Amino acid sequence: MSLNAKNPGNRPVLSKAHKLSFAGVAAVGAAAVAFSLVPAEAQTATKTVSAAPVAFSQNPAQTVKASVVDQAADAGKKAAVVAAQQKAAQERAKKEAASRSAKRVAQVKAAAAKSYPNNLDGWIREALDIMKKHKIPGTYHGLHKNIMRESSGNPRAINNWDINAQNGVPSIGLLQVIKPTFDAYHVPGTAWSQYDPVANLTAAANYAADRYGSIDNVNSAY
Repeated sequence: MSLNAKNPGNRPVLSKAHKLSFAGVAAVGAAAVAFSLVPAEAQTATKTVSAAPVAFSQNPAQTVKASVVDQAADAGKKAAVVAAQQKAAQERAKKEAASRSAKRVAQVKAAAAKSYPNNLDGWIREALDIMKKHKIPGTYHGLHKNIMRESSGNPRAINNWDINAQNGVPSIGLLQVIKPTFDAYHVPGTAWSQYDPVANLTAAANYAADRYGSIDNVNSAY
Protein backbone atom coordinates (compact mmCIF):
# COMPACT_ATOMS: atom_id res chain seq x y z
CA MET A 1 0.00 0.00 0.00
CA SER A 2 1.42 3.43 -0.97
CA LEU A 3 1.40 6.49 1.16
CA ASN A 4 -0.60 9.49 0.07
CA ALA A 5 0.56 13.03 0.57
CA LYS A 6 -2.92 14.05 1.45
CA ASN A 7 -2.86 11.52 4.17
CA PRO A 8 -0.33 12.91 6.57
CA GLY A 9 -0.91 10.35 9.26
CA ASN A 10 0.06 7.64 6.88
CA ARG A 11 -3.36 5.95 7.42
CA PRO A 12 -4.36 3.44 4.86
CA VAL A 13 -6.54 4.84 2.14
CA LEU A 14 -9.70 2.80 1.31
CA SER A 15 -10.91 2.65 -2.19
CA LYS A 16 -14.61 2.80 -3.06
CA ALA A 17 -14.69 -0.97 -3.56
CA HIS A 18 -13.14 -1.50 -0.16
CA LYS A 19 -15.79 0.73 1.42
CA LEU A 20 -18.64 -1.16 -0.18
CA SER A 21 -17.13 -4.45 0.92
CA PHE A 22 -16.76 -3.31 4.50
CA ALA A 23 -20.32 -1.94 4.50
CA GLY A 24 -21.73 -5.29 3.38
CA VAL A 25 -19.81 -7.17 6.03
CA ALA A 26 -21.02 -4.74 8.65
CA ALA A 27 -24.65 -5.15 7.60
CA VAL A 28 -24.40 -8.92 7.71
CA GLY A 29 -22.80 -8.80 11.10
CA ALA A 30 -25.49 -6.50 12.43
CA ALA A 31 -28.20 -8.78 11.14
CA ALA A 32 -26.54 -11.78 12.74
CA VAL A 33 -26.26 -9.99 16.05
CA ALA A 34 -29.91 -8.91 15.88
CA PHE A 35 -31.11 -12.46 15.08
CA SER A 36 -29.01 -13.89 17.90
CA LEU A 37 -30.77 -11.54 20.34
CA VAL A 38 -34.28 -12.85 19.40
CA PRO A 39 -35.52 -15.52 21.90
CA ALA A 40 -35.53 -19.13 20.69
CA GLU A 41 -39.33 -19.39 21.20
CA ALA A 42 -39.96 -16.46 18.91
CA GLN A 43 -37.72 -17.94 16.25
CA THR A 44 -39.55 -21.30 16.44
CA ALA A 45 -42.95 -19.63 16.31
CA THR A 46 -41.88 -17.64 13.29
CA LYS A 47 -40.78 -20.77 11.49
CA THR A 48 -43.96 -22.63 12.45
CA VAL A 49 -46.25 -19.88 11.25
CA SER A 50 -44.47 -19.54 7.98
CA ALA A 51 -44.58 -23.30 7.45
CA ALA A 52 -48.31 -23.71 8.28
CA PRO A 53 -50.50 -24.57 5.28
CA VAL A 54 -53.12 -22.10 4.17
CA ALA A 55 -56.71 -23.32 4.88
CA PHE A 56 -59.61 -22.45 2.64
CA SER A 57 -63.03 -22.36 4.40
CA GLN A 58 -66.12 -23.58 2.54
CA ASN A 59 -68.96 -21.23 1.89
CA PRO A 60 -71.61 -21.80 4.69
CA ALA A 61 -74.44 -20.97 2.32
CA GLN A 62 -73.33 -23.68 -0.09
CA THR A 63 -73.13 -26.22 2.80
CA VAL A 64 -76.67 -25.45 3.98
CA LYS A 65 -78.00 -25.62 0.44
CA ALA A 66 -76.39 -29.04 -0.11
CA SER A 67 -77.81 -30.31 3.20
CA VAL A 68 -81.33 -29.19 2.27
CA VAL A 69 -81.05 -30.88 -1.12
CA ASP A 70 -79.89 -34.15 0.50
CA GLN A 71 -82.72 -34.04 3.02
CA ALA A 72 -85.28 -33.42 0.28
CA ALA A 73 -83.91 -36.36 -1.70
CA ASP A 74 -84.07 -38.65 1.35
CA ALA A 75 -87.63 -37.53 2.10
CA GLY A 76 -88.61 -38.21 -1.48
CA LYS A 77 -87.16 -41.71 -1.36
CA LYS A 78 -88.89 -42.46 1.93
CA ALA A 79 -92.22 -41.20 0.61
CA ALA A 80 -91.85 -43.41 -2.45
CA VAL A 81 -91.14 -46.46 -0.28
CA VAL A 82 -94.15 -45.75 1.97
CA ALA A 83 -96.39 -45.26 -1.06
CA ALA A 84 -95.20 -48.56 -2.55
CA GLN A 85 -95.84 -50.37 0.75
CA GLN A 86 -99.34 -48.90 1.02
CA LYS A 87 -100.13 -49.88 -2.54
CA ALA A 88 -98.89 -53.43 -1.92
CA ALA A 89 -101.01 -53.65 1.25
CA GLN A 90 -104.08 -52.48 -0.65
CA GLU A 91 -103.48 -55.04 -3.37
CA ARG A 92 -103.12 -57.80 -0.77
CA ALA A 93 -106.34 -56.70 0.94
CA LYS A 94 -108.19 -56.76 -2.38
CA LYS A 95 -106.89 -60.23 -3.21
CA GLU A 96 -107.77 -61.55 0.26
CA ALA A 97 -111.27 -60.06 0.04
CA ALA A 98 -111.76 -61.57 -3.41
CA SER A 99 -110.50 -64.92 -2.14
CA ARG A 100 -112.89 -64.88 0.83
CA SER A 101 -115.78 -63.91 -1.41
CA ALA A 102 -114.96 -66.70 -3.86
CA LYS A 103 -114.69 -69.18 -0.99
CA ARG A 104 -118.08 -68.18 0.38
CA VAL A 105 -119.67 -68.50 -3.05
CA ALA A 106 -118.07 -71.91 -3.48
CA GLN A 107 -119.35 -73.03 -0.08
CA VAL A 108 -122.87 -71.85 -0.86
CA LYS A 109 -122.81 -73.61 -4.21
CA ALA A 110 -121.42 -76.76 -2.65
CA ALA A 111 -124.10 -76.72 0.05
CA ALA A 112 -126.81 -76.14 -2.52
CA ALA A 113 -125.47 -78.84 -4.79
CA LYS A 114 -124.92 -81.37 -2.00
CA SER A 115 -127.42 -84.16 -1.94
CA TYR A 116 -127.95 -87.17 0.30
CA PRO A 117 -129.24 -90.61 -0.64
CA ASN A 118 -132.66 -91.47 0.71
CA ASN A 119 -131.48 -94.21 3.02
CA LEU A 120 -130.15 -94.60 6.54
CA ASP A 121 -126.60 -93.55 5.57
CA GLY A 122 -127.91 -90.44 3.80
CA TRP A 123 -130.20 -89.51 6.70
CA ILE A 124 -127.36 -89.78 9.20
CA ARG A 125 -124.97 -87.73 7.08
CA GLU A 126 -127.51 -84.99 6.45
CA ALA A 127 -128.36 -84.90 10.16
CA LEU A 128 -124.66 -84.58 11.04
CA ASP A 129 -124.24 -81.59 8.69
CA ILE A 130 -127.22 -79.85 10.27
CA MET A 131 -125.96 -80.70 13.76
CA LYS A 132 -122.56 -79.24 12.90
CA LYS A 133 -124.18 -76.00 11.71
CA HIS A 134 -126.07 -75.69 15.01
CA LYS A 135 -123.12 -76.86 17.13
CA ILE A 136 -124.89 -80.02 18.32
CA PRO A 137 -122.30 -82.68 19.27
CA GLY A 138 -122.46 -86.20 17.93
CA THR A 139 -120.82 -88.64 15.54
CA TYR A 140 -121.92 -91.06 12.86
CA HIS A 141 -121.20 -93.96 15.18
CA GLY A 142 -123.13 -92.37 18.07
CA LEU A 143 -126.23 -91.92 15.93
CA HIS A 144 -126.01 -95.27 14.20
CA LYS A 145 -125.66 -97.42 17.34
CA ASN A 146 -128.68 -95.77 18.97
CA ILE A 147 -130.76 -96.03 15.79
CA MET A 148 -130.07 -99.77 15.61
CA ARG A 149 -131.14 -100.27 19.23
CA GLU A 150 -134.25 -98.05 19.10
CA SER A 151 -135.75 -98.71 15.64
CA SER A 152 -133.41 -100.97 13.63
CA GLY A 153 -133.28 -98.17 11.05
CA ASN A 154 -137.04 -97.93 10.42
CA PRO A 155 -138.19 -94.27 10.30
CA ARG A 156 -141.85 -95.43 10.69
CA ALA A 157 -141.21 -97.35 13.89
CA ILE A 158 -143.61 -96.62 16.76
CA ASN A 159 -143.85 -97.91 20.34
CA ASN A 160 -147.45 -98.52 21.33
CA TRP A 161 -146.90 -100.46 24.56
CA ASP A 162 -144.60 -98.52 26.94
CA ILE A 163 -145.55 -95.90 29.53
CA ASN A 164 -145.31 -93.10 26.98
CA ALA A 165 -147.80 -94.83 24.73
CA GLN A 166 -150.08 -95.35 27.70
CA ASN A 167 -149.86 -91.61 28.35
CA GLY A 168 -150.85 -90.88 24.75
CA VAL A 169 -147.42 -89.76 23.54
CA PRO A 170 -145.82 -92.82 21.90
CA SER A 171 -142.17 -92.90 20.90
CA ILE A 172 -141.81 -92.51 17.14
CA GLY A 173 -139.13 -92.67 14.44
CA LEU A 174 -135.49 -93.65 14.12
CA LEU A 175 -134.58 -92.60 17.66
CA GLN A 176 -138.03 -93.10 19.21
CA VAL A 177 -138.74 -89.52 20.20
CA ILE A 178 -142.00 -88.54 21.94
CA LYS A 179 -143.95 -85.50 20.76
CA PRO A 180 -143.16 -83.15 23.70
CA THR A 181 -139.42 -83.87 23.36
CA PHE A 182 -139.52 -83.46 19.59
CA ASP A 183 -141.26 -80.08 19.85
CA ALA A 184 -138.94 -78.80 22.59
CA TYR A 185 -135.72 -79.81 20.80
CA HIS A 186 -136.76 -79.41 17.18
CA VAL A 187 -133.89 -78.07 15.07
CA PRO A 188 -134.67 -75.12 12.74
CA GLY A 189 -134.64 -75.98 9.05
CA THR A 190 -135.93 -79.52 9.51
CA ALA A 191 -139.47 -80.84 9.04
CA TRP A 192 -142.05 -80.67 11.84
CA SER A 193 -142.70 -84.39 11.80
CA GLN A 194 -141.44 -87.12 14.12
CA TYR A 195 -141.51 -89.50 11.17
CA ASP A 196 -139.13 -87.38 9.11
CA PRO A 197 -135.76 -89.19 9.46
CA VAL A 198 -133.53 -86.10 9.58
CA ALA A 199 -135.86 -84.10 11.83
CA ASN A 200 -136.15 -87.07 14.19
CA LEU A 201 -132.38 -87.61 14.39
CA THR A 202 -131.47 -83.96 14.94
CA ALA A 203 -134.15 -83.40 17.59
CA ALA A 204 -133.09 -86.54 19.47
CA ALA A 205 -129.39 -85.59 19.22
CA ASN A 206 -130.21 -82.08 20.47
CA TYR A 207 -132.07 -83.55 23.46
CA ALA A 208 -129.26 -86.04 24.21
CA ALA A 209 -126.67 -83.25 24.07
CA ASP A 210 -128.67 -81.24 26.61
CA ARG A 211 -129.16 -84.16 28.98
CA TYR A 212 -126.10 -86.39 28.45
CA GLY A 213 -123.56 -84.14 26.72
CA SER A 214 -123.80 -85.98 23.39
CA ILE A 215 -125.75 -88.72 21.64
CA ASP A 216 -122.46 -90.61 21.75
CA ASN A 217 -122.88 -90.95 25.53
CA VAL A 218 -126.26 -92.71 25.21
CA ASN A 219 -126.03 -96.51 25.39
CA SER A 220 -129.54 -97.46 26.49
CA ALA A 221 -133.07 -96.13 26.58
CA TYR A 222 -133.04 -92.44 27.25
